[in-house]
Amino acid sequence: MNPATTGTDRRVALAGTADGIEQLRTLVDTALDAVCDAAVKRGGPVVAGGPGAAIAAVRDLVRQDGFLTGAPGPDRVGELFEAYATWAADLTHPAAVSRMQCAPTPAAVAAELLAAVLNQSLHSWESGPFALELERRLIREIAGWVGYDEEAASGTLTPGGSISNLMGLLLSRDHALGDIADGDVSQTGLVGQGARPRILCSAAAHFSIARAAGFLGLGRDAVVKVPVDDMGRMIPDEARRLLDGFGPDETPIALVATAGTTDHGSFDPLPELAALAAERRTWLHVDAAYGIGALFSQTLATHLDGLAEADSIAFDLHKFGWTPASSSVLLVRDRARMSPLTQQAVYLNPPDDEAEGYTALLGTSLQTTRRSDAFKIAASLLALGRKGMGDWVDACHAQARHAAARIAGDPDLELLAEPVLSTVIFRCRTSGPIDDESAWNAAVRRHLMAEGRALLARTKVRRPDGELQVHLKLVFLNPATTTAEIDALLDDVVTAATEVREARARAGAGRSAPGAE
Repeated sequence: MNPATTGTDRRVALAGTADGIEQLRTLVDTALDAVCDAAVKRGGPVVAGGPGAAIAAVRDLVRQDGFLTGAPGPDRVGELFEAYATWAADLTHPAAVSRMQCAPTPAAVAAELLAAVLNQSLHSWESGPFALELERRLIREIAGWVGYDEEAASGTLTPGGSISNLMGLLLSRDHALGDIADGDVSQTGLVGQGARPRILCSAAAHFSIARAAGFLGLGRDAVVKVPVDDMGRMIPDEARRLLDGFGPDETPIALVATAGTTDHGSFDPLPELAALAAERRTWLHVDAAYGIGALFSQTLATHLDGLAEADSIAFDLHKFGWTPASSSVLLVRDRARMSPLTQQAVYLNPPDDEAEGYTALLGTSLQTTRRSDAFKIAASLLALGRKGMGDWVDACHAQARHAAARIAGDPDLELLAEPVLSTVIFRCRTSGPIDDESAWNAAVRRHLMAEGRALLARTKVRRPDGELQVHLKLVFLNPATTTAEIDALLDDVVTAATEVREARARAGAGRSAPGAE
């Protein structure tokens, strides 16, 4: 008898079986050893060498055999773990401050592992009974956090903030155009509706808003950018002016406010925008992917005043929530507005099963098979508690304030503005002849990455003279980072700026020397 058909071949043991669990124990030990060893090998937040070295590392792992040829087995898997861990960006390193990407809690990681082992799904009751009830309860509780009526509200977990924004705008589209179409837009479609949809958002809004408009058949041109102040906050009077200027065939689909912009971390004035949306009977969607962290802080929570008036809210807990990606949430104030997602499938959620309580979450999501992301979120919440979450948010805010003060006092650096949440925008000042300051600042960032010394973000800021200039950005999401480590990071930035300037001077001198051509 073929052992592969009897379950005795350990090579085909599945994770939930006794043999599979034993293999998993060994592999988890291998994986964790790889993480520990990588921290020593790496020496910084990322391995030195830049893109070329990363490409070579993948090539060396796969070799010419490819993934599906050659000798399979645990040794090859161990090599994969070692390479992946070595070349991962170390999010726990104090110089890893480039992205809104947190290191997760151990509880959430353990939950992620258990979720993978059990591989539950939320599209039918029998695919994950506890998992789907856990998500229902979590959504109700989160709705209460933001001030919604828990019984009236609804929502879902999504793969990320961009998808949460897409879903919020999908619901707003069908709500706004339903009256014009005299029916269900998701059923009849947009062709021949005779309306020119418009979505208002700030000039500092996330790019996913315009992309969602394209996906939804409204067109990117449907997005109208509202002017912002010098901190990237939407100006309500400008939004009103634009609404007043719409023609009779232009239909506002949504007013999108941002709570926590990607650069400044600024909050649009939610109370004023909520009042405007209510006055104009327009859907208010709030993109709080980053800014939701303020909700946990006693000192920062006032930034979110007015949030409860939004019709839908998108936010991520894989930023200020310390859970592994993806952990994004879409909340909707009125569960009836989720109707465009309603789906009856005879093989997944037949009415007689649902009448007996065997209800699924198929009608709350764009996805069918869907993982239990609520599980790892619940693990982090239970491990930290509300006060713990708030303390960590406040610690990251304090780090940003320290970095800003340190930058403001350094003659080689220039601070753009005081931090609102945990991002700090600045640039290196020139202390010598630099042809292009933007190119120089961009080169400083790449120099630090290529040498494995620091991971910084970059953005472009319009200066008072109207010129767009490259600035550097620090994003603090590690509550354990110390002020001494922040000082050391900024010292390294200043040193790198000098190194890049001197290297460029030498290169320029070499090109101008006799015979250099």
